[in-house]
Amino acid sequence: MRPDEIKPDAALADDAVPDWPDRRLQRARVDTAGTSVASVECLIEEIPVALVYNGISHAVMLATPSDLEDFGHGFSLSEGIVASADEIFDCEAVAVEQGVELRMEIAGERLQHLKARRRQLAGRTGCGLCGIESLQAAMPSPEPVPARPPLTVSAIRRALKKLNAHQKLHRVTGAAHAAAWASRDGDIVLVREDVGRHNALDKLIGAMASAQGPAPDLADGFVLVTSRASVEMVQKVARAGIGLLAAISAPTAMATRYAEEAGVTLVAHLRRERLTCYSRPDGLIND
Repeated sequence: MRPDEIKPDAALADDAVPDWPDRRLQRARVDTAGTSVASVECLIEEIPVALVYNGISHAVMLATPSDLEDFGHGFSLSEGIVASADEIFDCEAVAVEQGVELRMEIAGERLQHLKARRRQLAGRTGCGLCGIESLQAAMPSPEPVPARPPLTVSAIRRALKKLNAHQKLHRVTGAAHAAAWASRDGDIVLVREDVGRHNALDKLIGAMASAQGPAPDLADGFVLVTSRASVEMVQKVARAGIGLLAAISAPTAMATRYAEEAGVTLVAHLRRERLTCYSRPDGLIND
């Protein structure tokens, strides 16, 4: 969904509906000769997005206002609110005075489960486990990801080399994370971007789950992210049933332990000349 496709709330006057396209801002730039030069920069937008299920507001995240339906689907799946995209009956982004409400209708059984574990969390760009009420809820034991044929180092390097060409928002603003689904051969199949790394991954998971046509074979590819590999990122990938996560930056120690337990091959510290496998090396072939 593009920013201009967000539907305004009927209760708002036309002039009160927010304008969400990426902002352009006049800035003064100083060059090496010390001369001030007027320039125009395009800044990435982040707005409050409330995730509302059957009329109940569950979470508020700061996110880039694009691909919001993918975000709603992906967040719902990666947080375990629904078990499959089929349990989301409707998803609509509605502009309100303070931001955007992502209004979703989910299966009644899932709504009852959500009410039982309901929590309020206020998301931030680097949000981790905000609002979790107990240690047990923060670190649930993972369901092991199904075994799959190993992937090759050359495929990861190929995807890394191609990723920049798909990061349109980052090229314009310099401030967007990307999450990409790559094929077994290292071809970039799908990319989502957002100011937040968790949001970008949620958008990717949502886009894959709700795609028209045959669902992608999660045993025949991997996820590549332009961020560090935190435990939350590994949790989201594992819950989606994806067996390999490749991150450009370093992982945390907890992420490596969780990946090992979940059966996820975690590859990080990606550089064109080297990469490091931190868990389940049997999922990777050094070709």
